Amino acid sequence: QVQLAESGGGLVQAGGSLRLSCAASGRTFSSYYMGWFRQAPGKEREFVATINWGGGIRNYADSVKGRFTISRDNAKNTVYLQMNSLKLEDTAVYYCAARSRSSTSVSAGGYDYWGQGTQVTVSS
Repeated sequence: QVQLAESGGGLVQAGGSLRLSCAASGRTFSSYYMGWFRQAPGKEREFVATINWGGGIRNYADSVKGRFTISRDNAKNTVYLQMNSLKLEDTAVYYCAARSRSSTSVSAGGYDYWGQGTQVTVSS
């Protein structure tokens, strides 16, 4: 099993940047594909980005492509989401998730473990 804890959320003006972190417990972090999802009030949880074990395969939602970057540091058991050029519509609770299967998934149902989430609010 793996436990996940997000941090780094907060209030930022449109056009600004934030970096989210997700710290994982357990010795097998490097064997998990990791993902970031977000959920805005009244909306379904949606895919943001995913990364494979070594970081060589990354996928992004079209809405964040070119603005967000997912990365990981397996020595620190941490995955990151660098968010630049933030927009009002990026406001949501952001969740990190771990997938034990060896393939990319953009579906929330494809992930086995979830963090509690961190709030990101973008203001005008």
